[in-house]
Amino acid sequence: MKLIAALGNPGDKYKNTRHNAGFMLADFLASKWGFSFMNESKFKCEITKTVFNDEPVMVIKPQTFMNLSGESVVLVMNFFKILVEDLLVVYDDIALDLGTVRFRASGSDGGHNGIKSIIKALNTDKFDRLKIGIGPQPGNIPSEVFVLNNFVQNEQDALHNSLVKSAEALECYLKEGMQIAQNKFN
Repeated sequence: MKLIAALGNPGDKYKNTRHNAGFMLADFLASKWGFSFMNESKFKCEITKTVFNDEPVMVIKPQTFMNLSGESVVLVMNFFKILVEDLLVVYDDIALDLGTVRFRASGSDGGHNGIKSIIKALNTDKFDRLKIGIGPQPGNIPSEVFVLNNFVQNEQDALHNSLVKSAEALECYLKEGMQIAQNKFN
């Protein structure tokens, strides 16, 4: 089974912020694929099991806040015996422009606290990632402030197009694997 861990912060206060691009994609997939999430407190997440391309897929939205995302991811992986090779983490990337998506097979946290938490919890940086661009960041706003800002009105079309592209990229990854997805979308 594949596990898609979509990162964000819980609650209405953060719902439309840039840092919630992962949650936004998970909700977009729920609408597109026809599933809904259940809150599962023992896993500290909202969770669903679905099927895509005749394969079982689990999608989670950790409810631990971004900086503790690893807690939820590890609980789910341990309980369902999901291998790190079957994990895809979806999250925002401030260094990428809005509308840009990028796959990465492993590496550092790049300053992203959600990824830092997952690396620490799994004790490895060798897991697949799909980064969703939320930039560019204005030079006069600190990154920790910028990521908690909402997308502005004139970005709504670009945000929608970004979610459509991110869903296509994720579906390609599930059907054809990391290498082909990277070739098509990076």
